[in-house]
Amino acid sequence: MKYRKLRLQDQLREEISLIIQREIKDPGIGFVTILEVTMTNDLKIAKVYCSVYGEDEDKKKTIEALQRSKGYVKFLLGKRVQLKYMPDLTFILDNTFEKAARIEEILRKDIHVQED
Repeated sequence: MKYRKLRLQDQLREEISLIIQREIKDPGIGFVTILEVTMTNDLKIAKVYCSVYGEDEDKKKTIEALQRSKGYVKFLLGKRVQLKYMPDLTFILDNTFEKAARIEEILRKDIHVQED
């Protein structure tokens, strides 16, 4: 069961990414990268972690647009992925890469200060 869940999460990540890239025409959606999809053990709920390029306002608008279009995304997923029940999607903004870049920048500044 565990391997099935992992395969399904990976397949959903790929399909959602393609759907957002090719099928959705909402102008509110900016440059989005689907980083990860995690599902509950009963496969009923899927959390879709996204990274959005741009300012904070752009990120907020993009996540809201994705939430608005989740019904359509779910409909298209139903055509592409064979499941008894299509999981409910929740789009979540993931800032992990930005936080890591900020920490790295702080560490670089600290190293330069110590060298002087």
